[in-house]
Amino acid sequence: MNRILLALLLAAGATLAFAQGGTIALEGAPYVLEGTEVRSVRAANLQRDYQIYVSLPPSYAKSGRSYPVVFVTDAPYAFPVTRAIGYRAGGGGRHIEEFILVGLSYARGETAEYSRRRDYTPTATGDASLVSDMPGREPKFGESSGYRRFIADEVFPFVAKHYRADMGRKTFIGHSYGSLLGLDMLLNEPEMFDNYVLGSPSLWFNKRVMFEREKAYAAAHKDLKANVFFAVGSYEAVRHGPRFNKDDDMVRDLRNFTAALKSRNYPGLNVTSVVVPDEDHLTIAPIVITRGLRWALPGSERR
Repeated sequence: MNRILLALLLAAGATLAFAQGGTIALEGAPYVLEGTEVRSVRAANLQRDYQIYVSLPPSYAKSGRSYPVVFVTDAPYAFPVTRAIGYRAGGGGRHIEEFILVGLSYARGETAEYSRRRDYTPTATGDASLVSDMPGREPKFGESSGYRRFIADEVFPFVAKHYRADMGRKTFIGHSYGSLLGLDMLLNEPEMFDNYVLGSPSLWFNKRVMFEREKAYAAAHKDLKANVFFAVGSYEAVRHGPRFNKDDDMVRDLRNFTAALKSRNYPGLNVTSVVVPDEDHLTIAPIVITRGLRWALPGSERR
């Protein structure tokens, strides 16, 4: 009986609320982001399970209204960063409009590298030198089309059912391979998202296959209705120096890709592309998120 009472007291202590709405955690307990949820969604066509992370805006419980939705790839990293930026830089909706945040995590039971290589890339590479970080499993690439359908057919309906989400106002944020996935969406189902925030897209992938896909889209379409924000760090060019890229000039690739898009004169396409000084492939990511949110969801002071 004493052990049961002790367990009840510990449980109560773990959720004891401050007057301000915070909580007291047990000493040494894992840190938990308040106002967040982890949900499992089955990808029926892929026969895999994925987790999504959801963060609701501060005013959600009291407002009763619907909110725009921001979807970010690589959720274990990008979800807490995007959430913090939205809170900190958003100014309670003044600088960045409040939004529901959905983090797209990796397949359950798989490493981040294995899952994102397969799900975020448009084609198999044919590079026999690549190795898998999952023992006993060959590396896989080129299943972005199936993952794209999973997001459209299962994640979107799940979010619409469980939250007050304005599914007519969706923003996608990706970086590196995540931006490659965004380009796959843009050139196959541009209507999936209203805004695409694409940082340091891996346009080098598989002999720059996305340049060929852009040409194929242009040959078959007269319009591309989307708002796209591109960003890359100045150190992502190939130069001498410890922070510069050694092999792939991502600055040059992005300039060439955006020039190709703009040359099509699509009436429904709005493109913004920036090279951010003094940033490399890793340090650019939070800046992409910050600038992308301010671009996609301007707050009340900017509207």
